[in-house]
Amino acid sequence: MLPDNIRLAAIPYPAIDPVAVNLGPLPVHWYGLAYVVGILLGWLYARQLLKRERLWPGNTRPMEIARLDDFVTWSVIGIVVGGRLGYMLFYATGTLIANPLTLFYIQDGGMSFHGGLMGMIIAMVIFSRRHDIPVWSLLDLIGTVAPIGLFFGRIANFVNGELWGRVSDVPWAMVFPGAGDLPRHPSQLYEAGLEGLMTLIILFIITQFFGTLKRPGLTASIFICLYALSRIFVEFFREPDPQLGYLFGGFVTMGMVLSLPMLAIGLWGIWNSGRMAKRSQSP
Repeated sequence: MLPDNIRLAAIPYPAIDPVAVNLGPLPVHWYGLAYVVGILLGWLYARQLLKRERLWPGNTRPMEIARLDDFVTWSVIGIVVGGRLGYMLFYATGTLIANPLTLFYIQDGGMSFHGGLMGMIIAMVIFSRRHDIPVWSLLDLIGTVAPIGLFFGRIANFVNGELWGRVSDVPWAMVFPGAGDLPRHPSQLYEAGLEGLMTLIILFIITQFFGTLKRPGLTASIFICLYALSRIFVEFFREPDPQLGYLFGGFVTMGMVLSLPMLAIGLWGIWNSGRMAKRSQSP
């Protein structure tokens, strides 16, 4: 139990209406706008990356800009379908088994980044094969811009007052509506800063000044590692999902469990990109 003076010193949560605007009978939520803005800005940034041919292997862009425009629809489908399916499988398995139709109750909320990532990867693999695009370069391109969507998505989580952190006495702790009267870490903002802003800056630096896009698979693998490490770190401050709690009788959460394989895959991808680079240089 925290002392009363700490409770009183907590920063009050800035109650924000989750509905940004009402278009007649249709409410437009900040969460939905975050998806739209994230995808739009990511698409514009990806277009600029493709225009800079010096960044790519052989100083040649891996795909035409018009083809990237076509992929936007694929990306939306991959994110939404993968994100929803991943959430139901990882975080609401019992509910899904009891009523499979809940898979389609998107209006009730519930999206998983790990599921959305898998959906995007599947969409990228199919799209690249259908249009004869180097799959590793497409993964690199999308991985470079993905932190934009992560940033806006986590900000939307904060606006919705969801996915809050654990009880804390830090000076910036907040009392979230629906989470009791104890101050908590604003872990959504931690994730926005680490998974979003920090990762975006690092990827910008390594692509613009260290030429990582010239080694297919390297940038995407670094993105996966950075996300996994950021998510694992923030999980120590984020309240675990109530229907799951802590796993294995300890402090382990589902977010950690899902991020550890990502980290392993990312490290393998970094190693594999070096192996492919050596192979392409050998006579």
